[in-house]
Amino acid sequence: MDKELLKSTAQKIVAPGKGVLALDKSLPSANKTLEELGIEATEENRRRYRELFIGTKGIGKYLNGIILFDESFRQKDSVGTPFVEIIKDEGILVGIKVDKGTVPIPETEGEKFAMGLDNLDARLKEYFDGGANFAKWRSVFPIGKDIPSRVAIEINADSLALYASLCQQTNIVPVVEPEVLYDGDHTIEESFEATLHVLKGVFNKLSAYKVDLDCLVLKTSMVLPGKLSNQKVSDKAIAQATIECLKEVVPPEVAGVLFLSGGQMPSDATKHLNEIAKLEPLPWEVAFSFERAIEDPALQIWRGKDENVKKARVVFEETLKNNVAADAGEYKN
Repeated sequence: MDKELLKSTAQKIVAPGKGVLALDKSLPSANKTLEELGIEATEENRRRYRELFIGTKGIGKYLNGIILFDESFRQKDSVGTPFVEIIKDEGILVGIKVDKGTVPIPETEGEKFAMGLDNLDARLKEYFDGGANFAKWRSVFPIGKDIPSRVAIEINADSLALYASLCQQTNIVPVVEPEVLYDGDHTIEESFEATLHVLKGVFNKLSAYKVDLDCLVLKTSMVLPGKLSNQKVSDKAIAQATIECLKEVVPPEVAGVLFLSGGQMPSDATKHLNEIAKLEPLPWEVAFSFERAIEDPALQIWRGKDENVKKARVVFEETLKNNVAADAGEYKN
């Protein structure tokens, strides 16, 4: 384990003025995205979808990292250049999603745990040798009556901690992503409590597994009322609740915090990030790691047509600029 390499990489992931693009949809998710756009779900179209973003020139001005999926980690652009090489040539770090999706936890109310620990050490070594600098593991936590449960928090926190430890042993920085879901009709107060309990469970396990926190990045959801809730909450209140929650439980040694968009409308995610940035300085560096909130505006223009690539990339770059501005608290909508 190269502590200095890990620490340096972790700091680069959350370096100020840039973010991380989550281009790591699983095959079913990527296929669903294509089908919703009226595009046939094939490997070639998944490759074209990813090239739309990876092939945009100059995105190193806005991104510290891009997270890939196993398929895209091995793919090339239309002229045969590996995606990993294109990303690195932009000065961007390469990330890889290593969990294998979620399955139900028996005897719970719809709670799930993430699969993927099998052969993870060997997979991580292969990804490192292939150019990966960091990895990501996502666990999900819905909010409801008596959930997240202790069982769901325990099993997922154990997996996240073991994953993080294995990453560090392979000189890959772990991005730990316990996502408290935005679905449902819960209030912001219920979201606060759920997020607090989940993060406490995760950091207790990280400590038990002796994971180096200064070589680790947390990727977390914002504290939000559920999308089906009638509760009206200001952007500023969401930012304050989010940071209050994180300050209570996230140790200052953590290299940084990435915020996920979690299904928010792109403009809402950007506005909330903007308000969070206004609360700096914070105990850790904060940045964005959005997927849909960055990709969707460009995808709506592209829709699988080559003649739309140029216009879609202009919108993609504009979306990146907006989020970089928000990361500095300077976004004007």
